[in-house]
Amino acid sequence: MTATRPEELRVPVPGGELAVLRWPAADPGAPTVLALHGITANGLSWGEVAEQLAGRAALVAPDLRGRAGSRDAAGPYGLARHADDAAAVLDHLGLDGAVVAGHSMGAWVAALLAVRHPGRAGRLVLVDGAVSFPLPPGTAEEDALAAVLGPAMARLSMAFPSRDAYREFWRRHPALHDDLWTARLDAYLQRDLTGTEPELRSSCAEEAVRTDGAQVLLDREAAAAVHALPCPAVLLRAERGLLDQPQGMYDADRLAAAGLDPARVTVLAAPGTNHYSVLLGAAGARTVAGLLLEAPAPAA
Repeated sequence: MTATRPEELRVPVPGGELAVLRWPAADPGAPTVLALHGITANGLSWGEVAEQLAGRAALVAPDLRGRAGSRDAAGPYGLARHADDAAAVLDHLGLDGAVVAGHSMGAWVAALLAVRHPGRAGRLVLVDGAVSFPLPPGTAEEDALAAVLGPAMARLSMAFPSRDAYREFWRRHPALHDDLWTARLDAYLQRDLTGTEPELRSSCAEEAVRTDGAQVLLDREAAAAVHALPCPAVLLRAERGLLDQPQGMYDADRLAAAGLDPARVTVLAAPGTNHYSVLLGAAGARTVAGLLLEAPAPAA
């Protein structure tokens, strides 16, 4: 079954509205999943997961504040603000105890949603995110931010003469292998653009990316959330990194050092995936979809 094109809802939040994409379920009684994207992504990054769900659940994916269709929702930004916005989406849809998924930065947001709004999330699926580590000794905060945000900030400052030029820019990304290129991936990337040719730019607000990126690295509330979850969670880690390098964001040793509570968080690996393909590729998205559909374990 091929997923239908999502409908777009507008959800009021303080300072504006969020654009929220919704892929319906084949059965009106099927569960609804709330899915939260990464730092410079948008709701269409969940399109391949919607395809793999094949109507077995409804999937709701907002463009987070300061991105794509939610670009005009005013600041202040920050992970807690996104978590509160996500709770507003659940309120708008009348959902309690929902399955909430997050990829990369969205995983920190999902964990914060569960902690800040107990009962709103019944189960979490955290995709290559949500676990923070202290900076290496001697690393300045500004240097760490530059290393993490430098490539993204460079793209936000660029102008592209055409949509084809933007497409070719992304085709050079080492993590986006040829087998990932589908119409869904292209639609996701193109949703990021704003303006008209020959002055197309990323829709991401630079202030939002800077604020959110700093908090992923340094915010104590965000770092603590995964250790204080009031609901069960699965952390799916990609095998490879953001640039398809052999070292992923997480590995067994790093996660052991993080001290995750196995009673709260189950860690699974997604072999053969990198930080992007774990969500955007068919194999990774199939794994994510399966986790979204799992029934919660019975209470002990």
